[in-house]
Amino acid sequence: MGFHALVIPDHLLDQLSPVPAMATIASATERLRIGAFVFNNDLRHPAVLAQELASLDVLSGGRLDVAIGAGWNRPEYEAVGIPFEPPPVRQARLAEAIAVLKGAFGEGPFSFHGEHYTISELDGRPKPVQRPHPPFMIGGGGRRTLTLAAREAQIVGLAPRILPGVLGDPRSITIEATAEKIGWVREAAGDRFDEIELNVYPSMSSIVVTDHARAQVAALADRLRQRTGVDISEDDLLESPHIFIGSIEGLAEKLRTLRERLGINSFMVGEIDELAPMVERLAGT
Repeated sequence: MGFHALVIPDHLLDQLSPVPAMATIASATERLRIGAFVFNNDLRHPAVLAQELASLDVLSGGRLDVAIGAGWNRPEYEAVGIPFEPPPVRQARLAEAIAVLKGAFGEGPFSFHGEHYTISELDGRPKPVQRPHPPFMIGGGGRRTLTLAAREAQIVGLAPRILPGVLGDPRSITIEATAEKIGWVREAAGDRFDEIELNVYPSMSSIVVTDHARAQVAALADRLRQRTGVDISEDDLLESPHIFIGSIEGLAEKLRTLRERLGINSFMVGEIDELAPMVERLAGT
């Protein structure tokens, strides 16, 4: 069908645990890549996660992507008694975890002494098939996280800065705000920017296939206004890299435009069957 990867969320909700689900997907397919979107760093020690991920890469023949984030869903933390610490603390812990993962994936024993993790002469086994390590995907909507992603990841996810129950920054879904985020990534990545894959995904609305896009977008604008008190124009929503409402041909053209205008070439769509015709048109182009 042209899909590149199938990813599984990582939440303590009514869903399959991502690691066994990813293993099952790998065993049932030959080319499809596997990943989480995204592992919550605070739910696992990175040395334990490294062994699980390396095992998945071995079992899948090198089809793993490592997507990891700092965690954001406070109710999950409270349900299991994990302190929901301020964003800078969670982000600092994520940065250390990435160093531990890469150390475990590397050749021979490694040690790491940070504020949150201490590793002493651990030789992570098994080693992943992909060398020096599977591709990392790190995403965010703020400059601090995107700077980390620019320095450490092969895939950078460009996220809106809107959290459940929080006003956030609704305008961060616009194409202008996304271009600003890409500028942050470019500045932090330096010479390696051209090697980075940029990813976006739907937010605030699932993908809607329709021949009446403007009416659907007008209703979405009303909902956002009621939720946040901020007016975002219909044109801004239609252009947004995080809103996908339109016909199959219209959505295909939008993805082409985002690639040409912003260099975004990785799209998480969330739907399979309904969007198959669009994916078939774009796969390999």
